Amino acid sequence: MSSVVVERSRKKSLLGAVFAIFILVVLIIAPKILDQSITSEWVKLFYLITLASMWNLLAGYAGMISVGQQAFIGLGAYGVFVFNDHGMSTYESGIIATLIVGVIAIPLSFLAFRLRGGYFAIGTWVIAETVRLIVTRFPNLGAGKGRSVAHYTSAPELRNLYTYWMALGFLVFALIASFTLLRSRLGLGLQSIRDNEVAANSIGIKVNWVKRIVYVIAAMGCAGAGSVICVQAIGVASPNEIFGVGYSAFMIFMVLIGGLGTIEGPVIGAFMYYFTDKYFSQSGLWYLVIIGLLAIFVTLFFPKGIWGEINARWNISLFPVSYQVIPKKE
Repeated sequence: MSSVVVERSRKKSLLGAVFAIFILVVLIIAPKILDQSITSEWVKLFYLITLASMWNLLAGYAGMISVGQQAFIGLGAYGVFVFNDHGMSTYESGIIATLIVGVIAIPLSFLAFRLRGGYFAIGTWVIAETVRLIVTRFPNLGAGKGRSVAHYTSAPELRNLYTYWMALGFLVFALIASFTLLRSRLGLGLQSIRDNEVAANSIGIKVNWVKRIVYVIAAMGCAGAGSVICVQAIGVASPNEIFGVGYSAFMIFMVLIGGLGTIEGPVIGAFMYYFTDKYFSQSGLWYLVIIGLLAIFVTLFFPKGIWGEINARWNISLFPVSYQVIPKKE
């Protein structure tokens, strides 16, 4: 009878971690080396990865299918106005707004968690629309119209640099928070909740408590992305846009394309959406056709998503969060 070893990390995973750190260092110093016209475009890619990672944490690991994450995106964006109007810089405002949205997400979770399945998905959408309607009632927030950042003291070149680092910081937060959470005991509880919530509750897992932690982290990540969107655009065009359900649709698209239930999958999906949007967004209806065909192609030929298929075939994981049974060498 051959013995086995149960472990998470393997040599390939360690090499992947070293590679990820190297990429992070390169991204940090990139604005000092490359032209700002190049790095400023990466800001959108960074917040897309953040949004996709947060939706994947909710749906891929906790089984919470949300179509209302735009509530926190909008709150993060409008939070920049609130704190900026009180004398704080736009970057400080974005960070504080992100933390405050995490606090706001706690009472909202008590409303959302009363629902299950499809009702939960629709409920999150209703919450997002309610938040939008409340925000539009405040004249100092634009009263239903667009608004610009009032106090922007940084020079244009510094503004681009700080916005880039802010977006990169929230991306790193999203990936590290996901990885750390899933490597902890809570990660095992999350996956059991996703597979069978009733069974998870019967073996002693505090289902609502675990789900609430994930819900709050995802809210903060989306709020951070929303603040980046606001800072980069120096304002919000309209509440209908920043609170639009299209953000949730794009998050779902990126995660399903890249691979649901993997940390690497949303990154791949965000890259694919970013380049598709960059080169085909001006094509009118053909842009939506291309997006739809891409989704159909991946669903038919790569049902686990692109990274999911890669992982299943070659057992590659840059962020090892699941246990693996490996034959022990004698």
